[in-house]
Amino acid sequence: MAVKISIQGFEGSFHQAAAQHFFGDVEVITCATFREVVKIAGNKKESDGGIMAIENSIAGSILPNYNLLQKSNLRIVGEIYLQIKQNLLVNPGIKLEDIREVHSHHMALQQCLEYLDKFNWKLVETEDTALSAKHIHQTRSKHIAAVASKLAAELYNLDVISPNIHTMKNNYTRFLVLQREGSFEPVAQANKASVNFTTDHSKGSLAKVLTRIADAGINLSKLQSFPIPGSDWKYSFHADMEFENMQQFDVAIEQIKPVTEEVKVYGVYKKGKTI
Repeated sequence: MAVKISIQGFEGSFHQAAAQHFFGDVEVITCATFREVVKIAGNKKESDGGIMAIENSIAGSILPNYNLLQKSNLRIVGEIYLQIKQNLLVNPGIKLEDIREVHSHHMALQQCLEYLDKFNWKLVETEDTALSAKHIHQTRSKHIAAVASKLAAELYNLDVISPNIHTMKNNYTRFLVLQREGSFEPVAQANKASVNFTTDHSKGSLAKVLTRIADAGINLSKLQSFPIPGSDWKYSFHADMEFENMQQFDVAIEQIKPVTEEVKVYGVYKKGKTI
């Protein structure tokens, strides 16, 4: 039986590709916003969890999504690093010389300008890459192409007339796999965790925490600061920690508790690989 996972975007999006890589047989619930993704992922009557992008190797962190995670009842159970491969899609039988317009999300068009500038095509910005693919399929257009994923080509019966047209070949997005607390088993052979902690505004408070993390042999792969609303210059910090075994991680958490005001573990999971 397929698991039901909420994603941001339409069918054929990179979020769906990430969900398929992690879960295999999956039914996606498409959402207009990340807030809706989190809301549906947190409701056991609607879904089994969600997939949410958290950072991109070019654009950086998606800061509002950390806030959504912090306010939710969800836990991180895995991650996927998905290479963003953009392709030029057309209806079957259409040739390059037939194309007059190319439709896609503005970020996707920007990622492919080096290729697109070779042609005298009108570039049209749209709401979503996958939606652009769906549109040219539905309209049977003979003169419009879309920039989107190979998954979108498969779903909407389109030809990949030019594959991998993105300029930056090392562009990837990190997706978090989210499920409700208590709805999943502990991850076997976990070697990564996402943690949020707060410090006071005293001199060297953050340095004390980082020193204890390092002394425990933990690799700190990410540290992101967030001002705490309504506080007097206090910050919370999101830290991604990589470790060899759970005992090492447990020791690190115990060591930082005396020099923090609050520690919250968002999830313990296996470090993802780039797909």
